[in-house]
Amino acid sequence: MPPLRLGISLQPRWPLDDGARVLRAARHAEDLGFDHVAVGNRLLDSGFGLDTDPLVLLSAVAGATTRLRLLTSVLVAPYYPALVLANQAATLDVVSSGRLILGVGTGWNPAEFDAVGVPARERGARTDDHLAAAKALWTRRPADFDGPFTTLRAAHLGVPPVTVGGPPVWIGGHSDAALRRVLRFGHGWYGTGADAAEVVDVRRRLGDLADAQDTGRLTLASAAFLTPPSLPAAIAAPGRPLGGTAPTAASVADDLGRLAEAGLTACTLWLPVAAEHVERAMEWVAAEVAPQLG
Repeated sequence: MPPLRLGISLQPRWPLDDGARVLRAARHAEDLGFDHVAVGNRLLDSGFGLDTDPLVLLSAVAGATTRLRLLTSVLVAPYYPALVLANQAATLDVVSSGRLILGVGTGWNPAEFDAVGVPARERGARTDDHLAAAKALWTRRPADFDGPFTTLRAAHLGVPPVTVGGPPVWIGGHSDAALRRVLRFGHGWYGTGADAAEVVDVRRRLGDLADAQDTGRLTLASAAFLTPPSLPAAIAAPGRPLGGTAPTAASVADDLGRLAEAGLTACTLWLPVAAEHVERAMEWVAAEVAPQLG
């Protein structure tokens, strides 16, 4: 069983008068040995944390770090024209020396879809179109592509990615359509608040849908919610917290161990604490939990 790689979500509501604090937190995560940091994709104020463009913020994080992997968790693919998505992701892949993981999803927020002028009913079809077009642009020069929303003729992407074939793509979602999308376009599946039983179920369902494809190549990853016992929660966790409602280092490590045994290989810790407590929360995980994972 490979070791479970832990990452940190950079989602707290960082103070607007200290925009560098998020970069200091990312550097601290790297110093503590975490595998990756993650940034979500909200265009309108969510009330839950940092509502920025993930590719823009992670570009700044790339310049402030040297090893840390950079995860969009998740980027809403229908918000971005396919060519823009492919070029922005390739640019970040280049400036980070291949550290980008492109986590993508179809989105759900009706207000944001209305604001960007994209019909929400088309979100699945647009996600498939944009991922297929991006793959063509990342792998072929020139690229031709005919899709329901994107047409390319002898297109040369402005900057080719340094990662052969383009950055790895982790696809979020729990429906059969999402899992088929993983098999068609993805290098991995990305869940939210998944427990061990759900990870086992996703593995089974991917195998059932795979039609002789090798699902062993896929990364299984998920975000998980954690409020360390010594710190106050700033907001309620939107799902079951790791370690239960009164977590200890042992109970958190036990939950993470069960996830690893079920097949999860990467876990992003979403810390629903105030910005001033994020570094202490990371230090607690690194000192008290990570050593118990082996």
